[in-house]
Amino acid sequence: MLMSYLDSFQKLVIAVLTALMALVVMLATLELVYVIALDIFSPPFVLLDADELLDIFGYFLLILIGIELLETFSIYLHERAINVQVVLLVAMIALARKVIILDSKEMQSLTLLGIGLIILALAAGYYLVKKSQDEASCKRL
Repeated sequence: MLMSYLDSFQKLVIAVLTALMALVVMLATLELVYVIALDIFSPPFVLLDADELLDIFGYFLLILIGIELLETFSIYLHERAINVQVVLLVAMIALARKVIILDSKEMQSLTLLGIGLIILALAAGYYLVKKSQDEASCKRL
């Protein structure tokens, strides 16, 4: 009895989180459209400088992160399993976004080295998960 209530509550929370994430992704997409339109129609027309391009790329990657999180919620809601591959992919996209918008001149070299090591660790983890999922003995983690 208690488990069925808990299960229903959990489904409700995931459904609300999914709806809120969809709203945030939609608003971020509208914000991206607004930023691009503002940048294109402000003098000099149709020309974007490097800072504007980095901001736009940051928005694109932020929207991709939201879409991947929506996919994670959807998989969890339907299959009751968290896809480790998708979680690692979201982490790699988030880190790529950080690297793209990062001003490396302002960062300490040790911080940049740490970011590089995190990128390598995520890539290795993604490779190992992908390799294990390709094996016949393991369909999904």
